[in-house]
Amino acid sequence: MSGFLTVGFWTLMSRILGFVREVLILALIGPGPVLDAFVAAFRLPNMFRRFFAEGAFNAAFVPMFSKRYEAGEDSAAFARSAFNGLGFTVLVLTALGMIFMPALVWATAEGFVGDARFDLTVGFGRIVFPYILLMSLSALFSGVLNATGRFAVAAAAPVLLNVLAIGAMLAAAALGGEVILWLIWAIPVAGAAQLALVWTAAAHAGVRIVPGLPRWSPEMGQLVRIALPAALASGVMQINLVVGQLVASQYDNAVGWLFAADRLYQLPLGVVGIAIGIVLLPDLSRRLKAGDDAGARHALSRAGEVALALTLPCAVALIVIPLPLVSVLFERGATGAGDSVAIAQAVALYGLGLPAFVLQKTLQPLFFARENTRSPFHYALWAMAVNAAVAIGLMPFLGWLAPALAATLAGWAMVALLAHGGRAFGDAARFDARFHRRLWRIALASVIMGAVLWLVVAIFGAVFFLPGWRYPALAGLIALGAGVYFTFGVSIGAFSPSDFRKAARRG
Repeated sequence: MSGFLTVGFWTLMSRILGFVREVLILALIGPGPVLDAFVAAFRLPNMFRRFFAEGAFNAAFVPMFSKRYEAGEDSAAFARSAFNGLGFTVLVLTALGMIFMPALVWATAEGFVGDARFDLTVGFGRIVFPYILLMSLSALFSGVLNATGRFAVAAAAPVLLNVLAIGAMLAAAALGGEVILWLIWAIPVAGAAQLALVWTAAAHAGVRIVPGLPRWSPEMGQLVRIALPAALASGVMQINLVVGQLVASQYDNAVGWLFAADRLYQLPLGVVGIAIGIVLLPDLSRRLKAGDDAGARHALSRAGEVALALTLPCAVALIVIPLPLVSVLFERGATGAGDSVAIAQAVALYGLGLPAFVLQKTLQPLFFARENTRSPFHYALWAMAVNAAVAIGLMPFLGWLAPALAATLAGWAMVALLAHGGRAFGDAARFDARFHRRLWRIALASVIMGAVLWLVVAIFGAVFFLPGWRYPALAGLIALGAGVYFTFGVSIGAFSPSDFRKAARRG
């Protein structure tokens, strides 16, 4: 449990500091060509990092390393071979990416061609692209640390990016420097700091790695064979992001607006995802692997209850009061009232998909616990097709908002496919009667809360735009909404406080 709580704490800290980072970016840089270029440039190393390191590579490396470590075999030698192979591969990719950066920008943000955003993105991209090398190697060392039971350093390392980015922007603003350049250069510096931290920690854990020439071996062949399906699945998710950016890049400021909206809905998604992944889903996976179908169904149903009890009110709030949320959180400095209106429209569309994104986290372990990765991959391909069709097909009608609606519809398509495919697993993959009884009550409590919030904003909406009153007004609105939701929810039997205490004890 301590390991889960450690990871959860640092993940939550990373989410919160990441949100503070985005608030500063919007205040000091603001929507426009520079922010569009930054978002597109920073997405490139992040896209490849998720493809190579956090997704594909770690899915194969961590189980193989853990098996050798627990068996007392030479796990350090295996880690060195993997380090050298990964390092060489990503080093070549980094060099190619920096050389062909204009082609990468054209492929991922074609709408920038012909205006200032293109050259800005190419320049920024060449500065930040080495981040993929630094973070891929950091992911390997983090896997080593997690496998050896040293969770704290691996979980805390990602916080460095947000701390250094925040510090760089504040220093630039105080010293009169160009904020975007300080921010851009802080990214590779943060990557180097993260790598140094986890590399040193791994050495202290007894896994000392010295770079060398890569060597092909049967172990490396097995590593590649296991990693390839995960790489394909990760690639599908990254294609969705690229399609959305390609559409948004056709419109001025749209990449930055969608970036801000995405950050806002990702905050509750991240918090709820932590609650599910750390507290509830490990229990589901253990029961499925043990063949305890009745226990697995109970765990799945309780996971679904808690997930929706936390998510539905957040989704309703994003849908009914997006403008006060965006205005108070983002509207300052270089971000004006017009930007807030645009961002709020995207937030409302993303809010419609928030429950779907959380339900995916609940349903996917039904497949993963049975080592079935092929079905979720096929479902992801269908969801990708939905995303592309909606984003591109509705662009003439919705303009830059089409990618937000596409992401939402693709999320619900993925949930429908996972639920339908899970039927093959029998009762263990079906929500029980208590879940269905409580679902409509949770929805009703959320709707009542939404109606109260909408009414308050309709009457007192001007308060949220007055200097000095904005923050207490939003805090009061959130407290009111939470109070109405939990009071009404408990009174109609949607949930009880003990549900959350029991879930925490199971963690």
